[in-house]
Amino acid sequence: MGNQDKIRQLVELRQEARLGGGAERIESQHGKGKYTARERIEMILDEGSFEEFDMFVTHRSHDFGLEKQHYLSDGVITGHGTIDGRVVYIFSQDFTVFGGSLSETFALKVCKVMDQAIKVGAPLIGINDSGGARIQEGVKSLAGYAEIFQRNIMASGVIPQISAIFGPCAGGAVYSPALTDVIIMSDKTSYMFVTGPRVTKTVTGEEITNEDLGGAEVHAMKSGVAHFKAENEEEGFLLIRKTLEYLPQNNLEEPPVLVCDDPIDRTDDALNEVIPEDPHKPYDVKEIIYSVVDNHEFLEFQRHFAKNIVIGFARFNGIPCGIVANQPNFLAGVLDISASRKAARFVRFCDCFNLPVVTLVDVPGFLPGSAQEYGGIIIHGAKLMFSYGEATVPKITITLRKSYGGAHDVMGSKQLRGDINYAWPTAEIAVMGPKGAIEVLEGKKIASIVDPAERARYTAEKESEYREKFANPYQAAKYGYIDDVIEPRNTRFRIIRALTTLATKKDKNLPRKHSNIPL
Repeated sequence: MGNQDKIRQLVELRQEARLGGGAERIESQHGKGKYTARERIEMILDEGSFEEFDMFVTHRSHDFGLEKQHYLSDGVITGHGTIDGRVVYIFSQDFTVFGGSLSETFALKVCKVMDQAIKVGAPLIGINDSGGARIQEGVKSLAGYAEIFQRNIMASGVIPQISAIFGPCAGGAVYSPALTDVIIMSDKTSYMFVTGPRVTKTVTGEEITNEDLGGAEVHAMKSGVAHFKAENEEEGFLLIRKTLEYLPQNNLEEPPVLVCDDPIDRTDDALNEVIPEDPHKPYDVKEIIYSVVDNHEFLEFQRHFAKNIVIGFARFNGIPCGIVANQPNFLAGVLDISASRKAARFVRFCDCFNLPVVTLVDVPGFLPGSAQEYGGIIIHGAKLMFSYGEATVPKITITLRKSYGGAHDVMGSKQLRGDINYAWPTAEIAVMGPKGAIEVLEGKKIASIVDPAERARYTAEKESEYREKFANPYQAAKYGYIDDVIEPRNTRFRIIRALTTLATKKDKNLPRKHSNIPL
């Protein structure tokens, strides 16, 4: 065979590999509103940047007739490319080849790019669209999954890992995305569950569809497994790229700082009026977030889950930051199990990749009740406290209104190594709200007053006295727990100045193998 023949053979093999499971299966994939594995890669990465690995790999199985079916690439496309000029590694499961099922060689391909990503120190993107383990290969498939899981674990906190679920992801396969930093699901075309509807019906008798058991809406709203629910794959691609804009290549680098054209001293007079006079009246904390961040841009995570707390990425003078904020217009901004879990994971994520954490506080306390106690609110609340206390990145906390009891402590307080703690003049920092405090302190006296009008007058008087003495920022400021009481309209400037000051901050934790966070 001459050189030209060899080159022609290479070109033909490449064409064969790019066809995956064949034109008919590609058409079927498109018919479901889904792109092929290679199309997805091309749409995520910078144009022309993809370098593919292991295009000519095929499976090694000889059981159940598999020896008669060989497809180049064996159900997963792997390699590296760039996003906005920055190197990323990627694998994309190919549903047109054996339903995207994982074989021994499939796993080896994925492990190779994971190893390279860790070695190079570059983000890893995994696109999931698979029927699960290739049953014909038995335990080799299970071993392949475990090899991938081990690498997810080793890469955690070292390189950013993003998982996109654009089709089925079931059984053991769900644990790889679960170990990564960010999960994106496409609405109506993806699902995740450990055990599917058929087995669920056999074991429990419950009849349920794929969508209702593990669709994007379920995991975005109820379980909190998905960080983003994309309306379609195109939106999913944009979310992957957008998320990476805020993250460094790895844990040893700083996040990418952009040139900012939004004035650092831009003020907003509306902030001086945003807190209602009535302490029981809600408002939308996102109005404050959008007001103070660069160009009013905020990438919110898990916006459908645990709405009583808001988390996401934004920039201040070009510096990427994580934002955590209580949301008074949902459950009064109270902390419960879901909100604590959501915020704790996010604070740790920011700390892994050197993003400062800006916390906006308006929290009346932890949600009471047997459901919360039986569900372990003590442990889940402790996760949030632990996350703040362990984090070594710059931490700026601004108390907007209520900050009561144990919830005050866990929301980035000075005692959890908060670097700069500000308060608005509307802040109420106390063990509990005036009403509850007076019930405890003056309960017997109030009960002894027979006349209802006199009782009401005395109660109101004592509540007013308590609010004046304790439910304000100045008691905390007197002890140095609040560094300054600031005018709301200047919040953006004060945050940016604080971040600039803290740029060279160094905090260290004691030497240890690893912490034992309450899980």
